[in-house]
Amino acid sequence: MILKRMNKRTNMLTAGAVVLAITPIIVIFFMVLASKKESVVLFENFSSKISIPIIGFYSLLCLAVISLGIYWLIKQIVSIIKLKNEKMKAELMLLKSQVSPHFFFNTLNNLYGLVVKDPQKAQELILKLSDMMRYSIYEGEKEKVQIQEEIEFLENYIELHKMRYHKLINVDFQYNIDENRTVTPLLFIILLENAFKHGVENLIENAYIKMNLITSQKEICFVIENSFEKRDRKSGIGLKNLKRRLELIYPDQHELTFSVNENKYKVRLVLKQL
Repeated sequence: MILKRMNKRTNMLTAGAVVLAITPIIVIFFMVLASKKESVVLFENFSSKISIPIIGFYSLLCLAVISLGIYWLIKQIVSIIKLKNEKMKAELMLLKSQVSPHFFFNTLNNLYGLVVKDPQKAQELILKLSDMMRYSIYEGEKEKVQIQEEIEFLENYIELHKMRYHKLINVDFQYNIDENRTVTPLLFIILLENAFKHGVENLIENAYIKMNLITSQKEICFVIENSFEKRDRKSGIGLKNLKRRLELIYPDQHELTFSVNENKYKVRLVLKQL
């Protein structure tokens, strides 16, 4: 309400200043029409004591109008930038809200059948899932988290999947990090989930996942490799979500590459720290 009043007053002052500024032009126009002279000099019948202050007043008025114009232009640019930032934040919030339901939905589907077959294991999985949901809700809302917290989240996810499978899964997670480094939460989980979904779940034997996370002074590098059967792989909501979040949070400061070699699928994500 206050901002609306201020904008209204500013617009009224600007309109008044513009009217005063163009007054001399209107006066000259009518003087030319009313006079039979070939040329008309403004204030030619006034003494210098009167004409000089008037000219000075209008000169200051013109400067005021120019200043108001510059102020209005800057104000519009700032408003556009604010709107753009608010739109980006809203989109990020929407993308973040999609991450958690995406992999929790898949996990809950698997738990449904396990409740009847093995109630004790189902209870353990529910507790593990509860811890993950707590992290996703409270830590996932933050812009940055300690990288060690993100690693623990990934390890919990791995343990959760190992508990629900009835086959041997070889998951090797190596990392060499600076524990003081921070990272945007819930980025790596999408790649890990895809490795399970498109690799481990479809293989009866020789299923493996290898992950490597390294931090340096200038970047964070996450590499994940998994075995898989060659079939049509459609890009799901998780990967599209990840790509868009990277564009918004790390514009021109990230690399996301994919490679396929026989029955091996590899993804490399680099977050540059400028």
